[in-house]
Amino acid sequence: VIAPLFTKEVRYWSSDIQRWAAEHGVDPNLLATIMQIESCGYATVSSYAGAQGLFQVMPFHFASGEDMLDPDTNAKRGGNFIVECLGYSNGDTGLALACYNGGPSVVSRPFASWAQETQRYYVWGTGIYADAQQNMSTSDILTNWYDAGGGNLCNRASDALGLE
Repeated sequence: VIAPLFTKEVRYWSSDIQRWAAEHGVDPNLLATIMQIESCGYATVSSYAGAQGLFQVMPFHFASGEDMLDPDTNAKRGGNFIVECLGYSNGDTGLALACYNGGPSVVSRPFASWAQETQRYYVWGTGIYADAQQNMSTSDILTNWYDAGGGNLCNRASDALGLE
C-alpha cells in the first residue's frame, strides 16, 4: 500500500501503482512519488517538452505504435526508465529521481550544474519519498510542491478523474 500522504488523485491509482511496482521490482512509494510530481494522476497530461501521461515519459522511450497515454503502457515505460536510472545511480534513489527528470548524465555531474528544474525535482522527490517510506500521513515537502504549482495540476487531474 502506498503511504497516505499522497494526494487523492495519486491514491486513486494505488492498486495500479502496486501492480506496476511489482512488475518492475521497485517500491510502490517511489512510483507514487514520481506520479505525484509528474502528473498528480492526470493520465492524459502532456508537457511543453513533449512528455506524456501519468509518468510524463518522453516519446523516445516508447516503441513504434504504442499508445503513450495508455496508463499501463505509460507505467511500463516510466517503470523501465526509473529502473535504468537506479542502475545508473547505483541504487541511490535521489540520483535516480534526478536522472528520471534530467537524464542519465546528471548522475555523474555535481548538483550545482543541474538545471533548476532537476534540482527542484530532486529536493521534492527525495523529501516526498522519504516521508512516504515512513508511511506519514502528511508531508511538508509535498505541501511545498503543491503550493509551488502542483495544486493546479492536481485540480486538473481531479476533474479528469471525476473526484471531488
